[in-house]
Amino acid sequence: MERIANAVIAAGVVVVLVWSFNSADMDRAYLLVENADDMGEFISGFLPDDIADAGSRATYWEALSNGFEEAFPQMVVTVQIAIWGTFIAIVSAIPFGLLSARNVAPGWVVQPVRRLMDVFRSINELIIALVFIAAVGLGPLAGVMALAVHTTGVLAKLFSEAVESIDHGPVEGVRATGARPIHEVIWAVIPQVAPLWTSFGLYRFESNARSATVLGLIGAGGIGQILFEAVRAFDYQRTAAIVIVIVVAVSAIDVMSQLLRKRLT
Repeated sequence: MERIANAVIAAGVVVVLVWSFNSADMDRAYLLVENADDMGEFISGFLPDDIADAGSRATYWEALSNGFEEAFPQMVVTVQIAIWGTFIAIVSAIPFGLLSARNVAPGWVVQPVRRLMDVFRSINELIIALVFIAAVGLGPLAGVMALAVHTTGVLAKLFSEAVESIDHGPVEGVRATGARPIHEVIWAVIPQVAPLWTSFGLYRFESNARSATVLGLIGAGGIGQILFEAVRAFDYQRTAAIVIVIVVAVSAIDVMSQLLRKRLT
């Protein structure tokens, strides 16, 4: 029976891949090989004009240095946007996550809250940022709120799933003392899920650090704004410097977050 089920699943995967093949433009994938030289020529624009020439290298490194000086402060702003967006989301996701858990809240509360969180998750941060830009104007605040809303929806789902998988022994023990439901949550539920919640929060901070770099493209602050300007001006060396700063910063955040999450699990 298990083999039949696995065969059905495999067949289903094949059907889905075939169904989406043309719409995903996969029939043109051969162009990746055919036009590989064009991609190489484009990438070469981010490198010195003549690597063997000392003057060309010096000019290139000077351009990169200027780009680093411009990009670093904006990357700091981007990280700050991610920090505040994640912080607001964690604070908001705690009550929403508890109200989304079937073993904590009644069904008539759980379903509406879950649907609201579905809405938060399903709308891209760029769209949410445009809404906040209309209210507060261009700048980091719109980016912070966009990340906060979207991340609240994501974390609330993760938080509620963690709550629903807790050991009910401690809850029953607290309940036996005559404690109120809120005390059951504080003393029996949250202590069990706090490490996992913290891990989820750190993971989302990693993701938000990457997402915040894109929000600048629509004027929501951070390094994305100068990246968009550099790309639009076909200033490849400036673009290269900005991309290097983004890659280094995001990689450093990922490493630090992974180390912290390992200590929590």
